[in-house]
Amino acid sequence: MIQSMTGFGKASLQLPTKKITVELKSLNSKGLDLNTRMPSVYREMELGLRNQIAQSLERGKVDFSLYIEVTGEETSTKVNAPIVKAYIKQMRDILPDADNTELMKMAVRMPDALKTERDEIDENEWKQIQSVIDEALTNINSFRVSEGQSLEKEFKLRIDNIRSYMDQALVLDPERVQNIKDKLQTAIDELKVNVDTNRFEQELIYYLEKLDITEEKVRLGNHLDYFMETIKGTEANGRKLGFITQEMGREINTMGSKSNHAEMQKLVVQMKDELEKIKEQVLNVL
Repeated sequence: MIQSMTGFGKASLQLPTKKITVELKSLNSKGLDLNTRMPSVYREMELGLRNQIAQSLERGKVDFSLYIEVTGEETSTKVNAPIVKAYIKQMRDILPDADNTELMKMAVRMPDALKTERDEIDENEWKQIQSVIDEALTNINSFRVSEGQSLEKEFKLRIDNIRSYMDQALVLDPERVQNIKDKLQTAIDELKVNVDTNRFEQELIYYLEKLDITEEKVRLGNHLDYFMETIKGTEANGRKLGFITQEMGREINTMGSKSNHAEMQKLVVQMKDELEKIKEQVLNVL
């Protein structure tokens, strides 16, 4: 079953002092275009994270976001006590009668009064975060499968329409052939010359063979069948479907160039329109 590259997945986990939330969004892309947003403390884990996402999503323009919401008494910013005391001493030398509280307020606003200590990654916490990422990946893949089912229905409709228009064109084929014969015979009659009947028949057969669309009809039918078979495969098949639509386009274009019949050409235009709708949606297939 096909999957769409469009998807959204979210998962969250409440730890004792923080809430972890993971969001994944994806759109169609030729390859994997991954953009990550996460707190700097986890940056050293980014390479492994990218591999984890790549193995699950394979293709698409993917935005990954990891949010941390502190819900308990936890902070990495601390007062740089020696610096603050030094500031207070200097200001007291300048303002001996100043209130201690006011001096403190001024001191903590001075450069380097606060320091941010780099947190070390807790291995157990990171394992829990990875489980949340896995859950978000499961959710986005479920979304992709659901979107793929909608795409499959759309493809089946368009393929059936092309097959219907092709069958209608084949119904017109005897009329088209007869029209060609009549036009050629009328042209000969208007020339008012004697023509070798056998030679005329041979030339007519040769001309009609060049305009015959039987091979195109057979090949197009095979491509339509192969497209539907590929949809039901278990592997990522967006690129293969794209190649098949190119082959379908060639056969439809050849039928159009050979048709030489107004009503048949209209049907060819309708087939092309259906094929373009398929091509647009194939770009979304994983």
